[in-house]
Amino acid sequence: MKLLLPNELYPNIVSHLCSTYPNEGGGFLVGKIHQDEQRVVEEIYPVENTFAEQEQFHRFLAESSAYQQIEDMADARGLTLLGYYHSHPNVAAVPSEYDRIHAWPFFAYLIVSIRNNQAVEERLWQLSQDRKSFIEGELLFI
Repeated sequence: MKLLLPNELYPNIVSHLCSTYPNEGGGFLVGKIHQDEQRVVEEIYPVENTFAEQEQFHRFLAESSAYQQIEDMADARGLTLLGYYHSHPNVAAVPSEYDRIHAWPFFAYLIVSIRNNQAVEERLWQLSQDRKSFIEGELLFI
């Protein structure tokens, strides 16, 4: 999978994730899928982490109605919910077992490692069809 992310959107993602540090933060990636299967992000939608406060340093859970609202909005505008972004504070941008259990094969998962309130690594992942592991994708800044 290739995900094309406009240069002007990435600082907004990082700013949001740094604002939630040392806890995890996250949001939705919305855009279009081209015939060559490249996914192009056009908009991002930060959401609140509603996981139990004492667990937010290593868990992210979007507001319960956010997924449906963003998907409906995207559909109405001819866009697609491409996936999610979230932070991994003070650890690598590699999916956790919790991430794997809660992921869906179609979606793109952009994970950004935040250390000392700065982004130090970003990697793109997609869950395999058998749901047993993640496959690393290609993140391209445009």
